Amino acid sequence: MLKDEVNKALEVLKDGGLILYPTDTIWGIGCDATNAEAVDKVFNLKGRSAEKSLIVLLDSDNKLQSYIKEVPEIAYDLIEFAENPLTIIYSGAKNLAANAVATDGSIGIRIVKHEFCSQLLQRFRKPIISTSANLSGEPSPVSFIDISDEIKNGVDYVVNWEQNVVSNSKPSTIMKLEPGGKFSFIRK
Repeated sequence: MLKDEVNKALEVLKDGGLILYPTDTIWGIGCDATNAEAVDKVFNLKGRSAEKSLIVLLDSDNKLQSYIKEVPEIAYDLIEFAENPLTIIYSGAKNLAANAVATDGSIGIRIVKHEFCSQLLQRFRKPIISTSANLSGEPSPVSFIDISDEIKNGVDYVVNWEQNVVSNSKPSTIMKLEPGGKFSFIRK
């Protein structure tokens, strides 16, 4: 049941562990985005350089102000009218683990509309890291079956939800949004 899976993942996140979970795009590796030790575990598992920034998930755009110093007004329209999952890179990240934030102080945030993620985020009441469930340099897995055993064995909990769903999902669109409202696409 969904509730049971949310509860199990919630306990792992609270304990600073890593989860492998379905998102609104592709399967992701997640942890508490405010816990630097947990974020380090993500980099270590993926074999990824700590200079590369990560994406953070939130369940509501009302929470953006808790993690961004100044949210440009246009961000709310972009989120509301996006037809596909949209990650926006904001300047001035705050209240997140320092190692989750890019060296220029920016952070990519996606507001998710996904049953599992939304319930988990509402219960956890903190942002969650979401990075593709692959080793650095390897292709992003489209479905659960494509995820390597190294990743599956390297997390503390594998969510047993949507594992049999064959997805044609792709990573989110990524847009950089400047404090003045100017934006550019990083990945379409």
